[in-house]
Amino acid sequence: MPTTPSALYESNLKNLSLINKGKVRDIYDVDESHLLIVTTDRLSAFDVILPDPIPGKGAVLTTVSNFWFERTKNIIANHLSEKTLADVIADEAERNTLEGRAIVVKKLKPLPVEAIVRGYLIGSGWKDYQNTGSVCGIELPTGLEQAQQLPEPIYTPSTKAEVGEHDENVDFDYTVGLLGMDMANKVRDVSLKIYKEAAEYALARGIIIADTKFEFGTDEDGELVLIDEALTPDSSRFWPADSYKVGVSPQSFDKQYVRDYLETLDWDKKAPGPNLPEEVIQNTAAKYKEAQDKLMA
Repeated sequence: MPTTPSALYESNLKNLSLINKGKVRDIYDVDESHLLIVTTDRLSAFDVILPDPIPGKGAVLTTVSNFWFERTKNIIANHLSEKTLADVIADEAERNTLEGRAIVVKKLKPLPVEAIVRGYLIGSGWKDYQNTGSVCGIELPTGLEQAQQLPEPIYTPSTKAEVGEHDENVDFDYTVGLLGMDMANKVRDVSLKIYKEAAEYALARGIIIADTKFEFGTDEDGELVLIDEALTPDSSRFWPADSYKVGVSPQSFDKQYVRDYLETLDWDKKAPGPNLPEEVIQNTAAKYKEAQDKLMA
């Protein structure tokens, strides 16, 4: 697989079993209570993993997620454990390749929904609104424009698809059928609460969080826990506040830059994905890093 000295396309650990390889993350079994999550520099777009890594992307995602896990732990528990990389990886050379991009987490039971919160009208939500006047079945006022802030953030869950498959938007009642009323309410309410607090924080630092996706699991007591990643440029649309305008698709700090490039190609959005020009790779890496620097300033 392609790799450069400054990029990690995939991990290959000698003494831990790989139990899942996602679009971006490699997950290893540590013991009966813990997992090791390695965030690689892989990039997926339109649910296809592209062949070129984005140098430093995995470290940015890990750093930003850990930042938000710390900031939101007063709202909800998260999957971070107290174990360090050195506790689970004895080989120093292996540790060095993972430094800054790997975390040891608690082993939890993932919920089968993706919790999406939208604060602005963009992407598939904008297309849905143009066709139906609503987003994922939620009625919205008439006359809204592309990229306009919604009167209130809305919760629009989706199913969790396998790698290479597409997530499907579902309504809240569907999640009740999957999770039960009590857990479905908890997932919706905590997702909206995290988003609102994070959006206010980010806006004060020049970033609009247009929308975001959360994933949750439950512990052995059935308590809800935030897992996976949180409010990163991969799981969210980040827009620079100083150039934001209603009526146009804003510039972004996230992989929308890559999506926009891919839309100019004659590609059917099926695997294998096309190679990216070096300029697109470097510009994307810079956008991810800029988002981290602004958020954590």
